[in-house]
Amino acid sequence: MKEVLVHLHDVSVGYDMPLIRDINLEIESGDVIAVLGPSGIGKTTLLRTIAGLVRPLEGEVELGVPPRGGLGYIPQRLGLVGNSTVRSNVEMGTRVGLSRWYLPFLPVPEQQRRYAERAMEDLGIAHLADQPVRILSGGQQRRVATAKTLAQRPKLVLADEFLGELDDDNVDIVMKTVRSAIEAQNSAMVMVEHHEELAKLVANRVWRITEGRLVEEVME
Repeated sequence: MKEVLVHLHDVSVGYDMPLIRDINLEIESGDVIAVLGPSGIGKTTLLRTIAGLVRPLEGEVELGVPPRGGLGYIPQRLGLVGNSTVRSNVEMGTRVGLSRWYLPFLPVPEQQRRYAERAMEDLGIAHLADQPVRILSGGQQRRVATAKTLAQRPKLVLADEFLGELDDDNVDIVMKTVRSAIEAQNSAMVMVEHHEELAKLVANRVWRITEGRLVEEVME
């Protein structure tokens, strides 16, 4: 059954001046949305606005998911702790949905530990679990960031060029894993992707930023 996870009402995004204006769109469970447009046009700012990291200049972003735990964000710079192990980084994702009274120095609960192990296995990085993130390649670090978010089991994933630095085989592994998680959890994803052809292969909806407007394209 479809759920509305995010509704943007007359939203304008930007900082001092709007980059994208008058957005009226819904994100539903099952959606895999690609946001396309040249660099510097507001794609990342749109993701950050949906995530609640940037306030909209106008309008309202209505979330149908809890901001804590229900929304997972994979930033372009990944947000990993380089001196910590792969396992520690991935388990950080599982802590997001726990009670705010859960103390960070306590062991990860067994169920959350299993979520982390499953995410690492699905993304082909389980053999790296005890390695520090800083020694990994860029593509491996991107898989760690994706595993960290999937281990959180969010209803909405926001991903900023998270397929960068992956070869074709690993792009296939990552996208199959993400799509499987979206189907299993009746969740959704909004992805900013530089490679337009790749984005259209994996998305079932495409938004393009043109002349300060966000327009949904008809999928062939």
